[in-house]
Amino acid sequence: MSGVWTGLLLGVCVYVCVTAQRNGPPGFLYHHHHRQHDQTEEPIEVQSVKIDCKVASRFAHTVMTSTVLNKANFSQEVFFEVELPKTAFITNFSMEIDSKMYVGEVKEKEKAKKQYEKAVSSGQTAGLVKASGRKMEKFSVSVNIAANSNVTFTLTYEELLQRRFGKYEIVIRVKPKQLVQHFEIAADIYEPQGIAFLDYSAAFLTNELLPLVEKTVTDKKAHLSFSPTLDQQRKCPDCDGTLIDGYFYINYDVNRVQDLGDIQIVNGYFVHFFAPADLQRLPKNVVFVIDRSGSMRGKKMEQTREALLTILDDLYVEDHFGLISFDDKIVKWRPSLSKATKENVNAAKEFVKAITAVGWTNINDAVLHAVNILTAAKKNKTVPENSASMIILLTDGDPTYGEKNLDTIKHNVQTAIGGNMSLFCLGFGFDVDYSFLDVMAKQNDGLARRIYEASDAILQLQGFYDEVASPLLSEVHFNYPEDKVNSLTGSYFKQLFNGSEIVIAGQLNDIQMNDFAVEVSAQGAGNDFVVKGQASAQKWDTIFPDQEYIFGDFTERLWAYLTIQQLLDKKDKGTPEEKANATAEALELSLKYNFVTPLTSMVVTKPENEDKPEDAFIADKLTEDQRKFTGTSIPSQTVPQTGTVPQTSYSYASSPVNFVDGDPHFIIELPDKNDALCFNINDKPGTIFNLVKDPLTGTVVNGQTIGDKKVDPANKNNTYFGCFGIIHEKFGIRLMVSTQEILVSEHGKQTKLFWSDNTSVKGLNMDLQVTKDRSLTVTLRNSVKFVIMLHKVWKKHPYHQDYLGFYTLDSHLFSQRVHGLLGQFYNGVQFEVSELFAGKDVDKLDAFMLVKGHRILVTRGWQKDFRNDVKNGENVPCWFIHNNGTGLIDGDLTDYIVSGLFKTN
Repeated sequence: MSGVWTGLLLGVCVYVCVTAQRNGPPGFLYHHHHRQHDQTEEPIEVQSVKIDCKVASRFAHTVMTSTVLNKANFSQEVFFEVELPKTAFITNFSMEIDSKMYVGEVKEKEKAKKQYEKAVSSGQTAGLVKASGRKMEKFSVSVNIAANSNVTFTLTYEELLQRRFGKYEIVIRVKPKQLVQHFEIAADIYEPQGIAFLDYSAAFLTNELLPLVEKTVTDKKAHLSFSPTLDQQRKCPDCDGTLIDGYFYINYDVNRVQDLGDIQIVNGYFVHFFAPADLQRLPKNVVFVIDRSGSMRGKKMEQTREALLTILDDLYVEDHFGLISFDDKIVKWRPSLSKATKENVNAAKEFVKAITAVGWTNINDAVLHAVNILTAAKKNKTVPENSASMIILLTDGDPTYGEKNLDTIKHNVQTAIGGNMSLFCLGFGFDVDYSFLDVMAKQNDGLARRIYEASDAILQLQGFYDEVASPLLSEVHFNYPEDKVNSLTGSYFKQLFNGSEIVIAGQLNDIQMNDFAVEVSAQGAGNDFVVKGQASAQKWDTIFPDQEYIFGDFTERLWAYLTIQQLLDKKDKGTPEEKANATAEALELSLKYNFVTPLTSMVVTKPENEDKPEDAFIADKLTEDQRKFTGTSIPSQTVPQTGTVPQTSYSYASSPVNFVDGDPHFIIELPDKNDALCFNINDKPGTIFNLVKDPLTGTVVNGQTIGDKKVDPANKNNTYFGCFGIIHEKFGIRLMVSTQEILVSEHGKQTKLFWSDNTSVKGLNMDLQVTKDRSLTVTLRNSVKFVIMLHKVWKKHPYHQDYLGFYTLDSHLFSQRVHGLLGQFYNGVQFEVSELFAGKDVDKLDAFMLVKGHRILVTRGWQKDFRNDVKNGENVPCWFIHNNGTGLIDGDLTDYIVSGLFKTN
């Protein structure tokens, strides 16, 4: 089944799957692109799209609404998708269909999954929330809309805007893939401190669209709107394409005059914003701890060196710094800290230029060496007494040498640091255990950040350093009268950095209380920093006479938002008892305030119909570790059964994963088509096929088939892949992987590995990771990554034996000349499917596919992806091409037969 994207806002889109009778049995799916009937030129119309954002003292409340009309005379399944910041909590979702409202309900995650276990097991809940880029998440849901009916989707989320680099930022994703009759973005900002400035930007704002943005800024209020007409959205006068596609940014800051900051009291809750102006910068002591293990080879190491060279230039002369590079050995630039003089910085640059990646990863000892350097500097008084100390750790993998137990490493580091410095952890790429770095940083008054493997990694590294480069205060304590306030979200902060802000919220013991004393103490650049003052309630209806309703409960919800964030941190880093208490309290608050957090789920109940008496979707909040498995959500479809149109989703981490597994099934993922193709090959056991051949990179992969031990009289003779040969001519690599062993040869040096061990080997040009009796991951330097799955079969099975599966994870890194049974599809394939009809199998649809100049019969079905579940696999819906892929593969199957495992022809 295929579909067509018909509209999108803030990442809002409508995905259409048509259910109707057209030259076939009831319930088959009709591809919108291939419609040949004149009666429904445009059966789906996105009538309106509105994004309304209201900000009250940094707390943003955003509502996204879209109304869609089904103009056809048959029902259609419509997908609604929106993108929202990953720091936000969804608070409400509703669908209004034929004047009836369907509202999402926030429930405890585990209870929700048990209650709707049937929906979960059928795959209907998969992919409701997916990562989308670095800072956003994508929420999607679908609903069947009757003929000539409309649906109004509404999604609400809330977040506390964080101040970075001296400004707050509102991010709105706008991508309508069609023209929309009523399109509007509106933002209203209310800041009692007064608005210092407000700017906006969007790449799609042409000279013609720019005047359509209306901006009004008064002392404490700002209004911004953008509402282009249908014609103003067009790419050209006669085009149906839209200009609007990208991110809409709103940046602003508030006035800062009082050292005490801004304290607001509303309905028994208060919030304290603290970012005093004109503070002198503290000198800092920083040790950069740089992973130079083998996995950092190539681009990552080059980018790290280049970023470090720039960062060293940005050190202030009053700063002190040190450098440590590590693999399985710890190398210190100097045994102690050095002042950031021009001479010392230049000397450090030479050290950085000489860092090369090789060896294993000893995180424990590297960080402890950095702690010792900073501790000695303070003890020996070689650095200013009021200076702020920090460690910045950059690593791309897990510990593989020395102490490898993560809990032990965290304990060692926390004990050594003893609250005397901050630890910031940068995880480079997705192979790193991010939760380990995150917890270790939080335990030591720091934070973790993922550095994405991309061309801008240098800017990411520099950007993070810029955030922490200028500490203004250290040891910041907030003191409130215990007899007047309770339930504080925090009262101690290790540092305040330039351009940032500390936010504290709490409850008042007496809801009628309108003032209380406040004291803030910290270590400043010159003397101790101490400010005292009185917090007083303000009359919101006086400040904002027409908008007083906005401020009814914003401080309470802001307090709940911050408290949940704090409890989630405590849940990760506290004692077992603290973790249990924090989890229970965070869950209670999440349910009370209707927040979708990592502990809760939003259950979306869909309208009942004859085919689906009960149907529900569940939306979860992603953790940072979960984001790496989701990537961009690609809706794909299952085959209709008994006239229904069930939906599932399948996700891609980055580029599509093409693979061969089973007996043997080839799977070609095509995210641009939101679909996949599959085919089998059948030949006698012992045949060797070329799977991948890239003459430009020198990479070749061949696979040899095996058969069953003996033929089951009741079945055909199955074949599987039992051995793979991988060659990289330029690196001098030959790798032979069988079901018994793994033989590695690099420039004539040979090594043997076994499936029975967990093993990690880092070579000059290739890394190998064996997961015991499960998988082998092969990573070629500056090139691709393969995963080979081992399928273990009971040794006494009368017929079957162990076999292998082969998965390509980075197919986009091959050249345009790559070929082979798998390789020919690494650069994509164009096809169209039409004329769906009931096939020989009553549970599956047949259709005709136009591909590579051929018109071939295909069948809708499933194949298995075993990467996450080696025993049962996960269903991948695909179009199956019969007869050994004839018409899809170039030439004939025999063209891919080679004479040896390491032969290229």
